[in-house]
Amino acid sequence: MATVDIRGVKKAYGTTAVIHGVDVNIRDGEFVVLVGPSGCGKSTLLRMIAGLENITGGEILIGNRVVNDLPPKERDIAMVFQNYALYPHMTVGANMGFSLKLRGAPKTEIDGRVQRAAEILGLSHLLERYPRQLSGGQRQRVAMGRAIVRDPQVFLFDEPLSNLDAKLRVQMRTEIKELHQRLKTTTVYVTHDQIEAMTMADKIVVMHDGVVEQIGAPLDLYDHPMNQFVAGFIGSPAMNFIKGTVRVNGTASFVTDGGATLPVEGVPGNVDGRRAVYGLRPEHVRIDPNGVPVEVVVVEPTGSEILVVARLGGQDITLLFRERIMFRPGETIHITPHAGLAHLFDEASGARLVQ
Repeated sequence: MATVDIRGVKKAYGTTAVIHGVDVNIRDGEFVVLVGPSGCGKSTLLRMIAGLENITGGEILIGNRVVNDLPPKERDIAMVFQNYALYPHMTVGANMGFSLKLRGAPKTEIDGRVQRAAEILGLSHLLERYPRQLSGGQRQRVAMGRAIVRDPQVFLFDEPLSNLDAKLRVQMRTEIKELHQRLKTTTVYVTHDQIEAMTMADKIVVMHDGVVEQIGAPLDLYDHPMNQFVAGFIGSPAMNFIKGTVRVNGTASFVTDGGATLPVEGVPGNVDGRRAVYGLRPEHVRIDPNGVPVEVVVVEPTGSEILVVARLGGQDITLLFRERIMFRPGETIHITPHAGLAHLFDEASGARLVQ
């Protein structure tokens, strides 16, 4: 196992810069998820750690050793790809042990490591099968097994669950997290799915347009997003954003562009009259006869929850209730946000106003 230090790393293709001075410290044994929308640079950063992309500027250290100029095979890492990358003419066992065979490892060592990895992943009964005879989840386990047998300092996962159906994704992310808890190997995992990031990570790195927007534990990012981008990306259903003006006259409040007044807490007095965006997570509201009126537009019962799309002053917002309440499209209901859980962001910069 090892630490991974990313220091001021940049990447450009010709004159086009795609990574703009990224700094990330990954502790020994930590499970870190790089998350962000397509094109944010997360996979490029992972490939630079692996040595599959050259670094334009900065340094990457694995176990206190600068690896900028080392080829992938000398970095002591193992990578699991989105497309499994299995050899179709080889059995499961042969696929898992192939990298050790290339190193010239003794057959007894290869067989021992393959058997150990197969037992960890529940593949012992499939070692003589070929990839074409396996399900998608089983193929992904084989790809993980191939990484495990190398006993690397660092595991790298590049969107490994993207090709699986929804139910299998849930199962596999649990298995990957359990695997990490057993092996305790430093892991860097790339995904665009923020649910995967929230449920699997010890630490999340949120990226956007080649820069790191925020780094922190999953619930820290959820509860205290540093800017509007992170607030909108982390959480499902996504946070509602309502434009308006902050008012501080004894007590603080937020007046929407539609004229509704919403409660806030902890607002400094020097922001009176400032244009802002009110961030409200769908679950942070309650039904209140004395609250703000909103018109029900769409009702989506999911069983354990009820999602409601409602209209507040001409803007659609999403509300989430865990009580079994019967709403009808077109009716008016009254809601009150939980003031202590609301967020305020500067309208121009998107930066958080209330820390």
